[in-house]
Amino acid sequence: MKVLAKLKPEVGLWMTTEEKPVPKNNEVLIKTKKTNNYMKTFKGKAIYNKTCVACHQANGQGIPNAFPPLAKSDYLNKDVNRAIKVVLNGLSGPVTVNGKKFNSAMTSQGLSDQQVADVLTYVYSSWGNNNTKVTPAMVKAQRGKK
Repeated sequence: MKVLAKLKPEVGLWMTTEEKPVPKNNEVLIKTKKTNNYMKTFKGKAIYNKTCVACHQANGQGIPNAFPPLAKSDYLNKDVNRAIKVVLNGLSGPVTVNGKKFNSAMTSQGLSDQQVADVLTYVYSSWGNNNTKVTPAMVKAQRGKK
């Protein structure tokens, strides 16, 4: 059995178990064995597009001299717990990403543990990052830490 998942901006995530021909646009056929990982990616992309895309851009490249890239990010890939804390607590002051210095501010995003896990799983699975799977338990362990 295959599951068809489609991300629709106006309604969020839509799923059906109906068999369909080759997917079009933003539809993806999902093998049921891997549904959870794919679903996190879909949910994470929706959160990213709502919360992160303005600064980090749709391609994860950021805005030069303003907001750092998430694509192939040495800063991101080096320490998943630091990445979780940045999403939870925000970040201000200088940071070096891929050899370039940035000095801007990111506010706390006010996301639930599940949302943080989903958006970071999406980011880690995109743009040449290291494919780390972030869980709500990992996020919960970092909540309240600086």
